[in-house]
Amino acid sequence: MDFFDGLEAVPDGFGPTAVTIGKFDGVHTGHRAVLARLSDVAHERGVRSVVVTFDRHPLSLLAPAFCPSPLVSNAQKRELLLEVGVDATLMLTFDQALADLEPAEFVRRVLVDALGARVVLAGSDFRFGRKGAGDVALLRELGASLGFEVVLIDDVRSGAELPGTGERRASSTWVREALESGRVAEAARVLGRPPTVRSVVVAGERRGRELGYPTANLDPARLEGFLPADGVYAAWATVDGVRYPAAVSIGNNPTFDGVPQHQAEAHLLDVDLDLYGRTIELAFVDYVRGMEKFDSLDALIAAIRNDAAEAARILSVTP
Repeated sequence: MDFFDGLEAVPDGFGPTAVTIGKFDGVHTGHRAVLARLSDVAHERGVRSVVVTFDRHPLSLLAPAFCPSPLVSNAQKRELLLEVGVDATLMLTFDQALADLEPAEFVRRVLVDALGARVVLAGSDFRFGRKGAGDVALLRELGASLGFEVVLIDDVRSGAELPGTGERRASSTWVREALESGRVAEAARVLGRPPTVRSVVVAGERRGRELGYPTANLDPARLEGFLPADGVYAAWATVDGVRYPAAVSIGNNPTFDGVPQHQAEAHLLDVDLDLYGRTIELAFVDYVRGMEKFDSLDALIAAIRNDAAEAARILSVTP
């Protein structure tokens, strides 16, 4: 996949292309269905498939108080888009200059001049340009004069996959809600993959090692991805391409004082590795229990032992 981190990075004469535009936060099942359709249309027309996305949520600039936390980092988004097989991704910096572009100017600069679009895929609620003034009707008008076709794409609904949820549209909001409640298995079904975070392992208080269960503490300052709610989870931990079963604790460990809020630490089952300074990736599989305060170290050790056993049980039946 070609990756362009701005309009200036797109080579002259890059088109013709089929293009879709969006935040693609999480690259969930709805996004993947859109991208599969994009690839099909591009193949039918004999053009390249291109995703146009942004380096941040537009609300981070336009209405910061209402901006949700991202599900993935830009690096993770790039990797996920590579997996789905589009030909190129253009990641635009969402700054004031971009936000101020009138709809017609946005279409000319991005879709026509830079990408040579012949087909543009858009949902019925697609908005673009300054203050979201552009809609699908305007996009079609511009396409008729500038030489591209507009193809409407439907929402992807996951009700059949998630009994009891009804015909709900697959969305980043749904994933975020599930993760904020610790429902990582539900989030995985909407994402089409386990929710994943990664960071560099930093030194902690070494309490886990003293208790017989060493943990890898993730650096919150370098965390990529969206941490689920406080609690204990079964997860797969990947280090240097090798995957290990793990029990992951998220929270402030109320049995002890001074533990940071929403701290993530992973205990790799049946292996003791020196992970300091190395990058670890955690793919959450299922919820084990909530965060608790224990009256004694013996009670805490017994709970950790049970957590490890439950995580092992969950992961042993996971492909």
